[in-house]
Amino acid sequence: MAECSSQSSVCGFHHVALRAADFDASIAFYTEVLGFRAGTAWGEGNGRAIMLDAGNGNFIEVFAGGTPGPKPEGALLHLALSANDVDGTFARARDAGAPVVMEPATVNVDSKPKPMSIRLAFFKGPDGEVIELFKLAG
Repeated sequence: MAECSSQSSVCGFHHVALRAADFDASIAFYTEVLGFRAGTAWGEGNGRAIMLDAGNGNFIEVFAGGTPGPKPEGALLHLALSANDVDGTFARARDAGAPVVMEPATVNVDSKPKPMSIRLAFFKGPDGEVIELFKLAG
């Protein structure tokens, strides 16, 4: 784990937690479609949880016991995942039945201190969570 700088006691993100209505479908989607690796798991039934490793020290923690159906938008707008191949990963998600929110596109942002170009796409995960694939473009 990285050392914290003297200016901050926060060293970065460790994980984002989701509560899934269909635990097994969520695990299959994140591992088989998006390539996360199953890590530490615990509990039984609706008390189950698992840490899914993105491969770089960042995790999604999935808890069982969620409620089915559409979810209202809360403070979390979407989960953004860094992707080496936005288009290829998006195609795998779509082929797996993920509802498309936005097809892959390159977006130029007039940001400061300099403009940036981003390749991105959006789709929904098994429990209705909005997932963004994100890569800074050339």
